[in-house]
Amino acid sequence: MQTDPESAIRGEASRPGRLLAEARVRAGLTQADLANRLAISQASVAQLERPESNPRIATLDRALRAVGVELAISAHPHQPSVDESLIRQQLALTPTQRLRGLELMYREARELARAGARSRGELA
Repeated sequence: MQTDPESAIRGEASRPGRLLAEARVRAGLTQADLANRLAISQASVAQLERPESNPRIATLDRALRAVGVELAISAHPHQPSVDESLIRQQLALTPTQRLRGLELMYREARELARAGARSRGELA
């Protein structure tokens, strides 16, 4: 269970309607209260809070400010889950070079497997 109110709201960034609804509830406001602050109808607030809503950033920012929350958007460097430099190295090789490399790795893996079997006494 999350105890930090900001982290609870932060997790809803991909669903702006849910983000707004969570922030409004945390501020202790009804949809009608928020509508009054924004000078729009309660039905418009309900529409903004729908799970599939996709308001403009400026609209979402204005609504969040009305409930006392600041919209913060950030970008962070992508941390790949694989070593992309190795992929680039492989792509720089010709198909023949890649195939030769795979054949070599296969031979070395078989030798390693045989050595392991010998050390366990599985081969004479």
